[in-house]
Amino acid sequence: MSPPAGASERVRWLLLVYRVPSEPSRLRAGVWRRLRGLGAIYVQTSAAALPASPVAERALRALRSEIIEMGGTALLFASDVLAGEDGLVAQFNAARDDEYEEIVDRCEDFSRQVRKEYDDDHFTYAELEENDVDLAKLKGWFDKVRARDVLRSEGAGRAAEAIAGCEAILEDYATHVYDRELDA
Repeated sequence: MSPPAGASERVRWLLLVYRVPSEPSRLRAGVWRRLRGLGAIYVQTSAAALPASPVAERALRALRSEIIEMGGTALLFASDVLAGEDGLVAQFNAARDDEYEEIVDRCEDFSRQVRKEYDDDHFTYAELEENDVDLAKLKGWFDKVRARDVLRSEGAGRAAEAIAGCEAILEDYATHVYDRELDA
């Protein structure tokens, strides 16, 4: 039976519950980094959740195997949330919004850096190339966050606008670099 019109669809979740040996601490940190990279949220210590998808399941199964190989224990569950799903969705979306906000902050840093090139009258191909690489990194990061944003948080639009602003400022800077080259 499908949900009534206007009702949100229930999300199926994957839950990884694990225990990693306390030493060396790099093992715990490595698991934490991997889970963060997947976009997982912690529902409590050593229990991380992700909206279910084939990609997420493969990644969590692989991580579970690695945890076991390092001498830990891990269980992977697929489940529906019987109560409190709105809070879990909100937590997941807040994590994505935080990532998008960090991208916006980095875009502001990028724009300041390019404006500094103008202030310093520094229009070289080397600087253009360096800024182009920085923008490509920002765009790649945005693409990764957007791929994790399966529940469609609200921050994506602002981050997309910030990326577009960076593209525009870099394009203008490139025009100035090319103009200087023609004048030389």
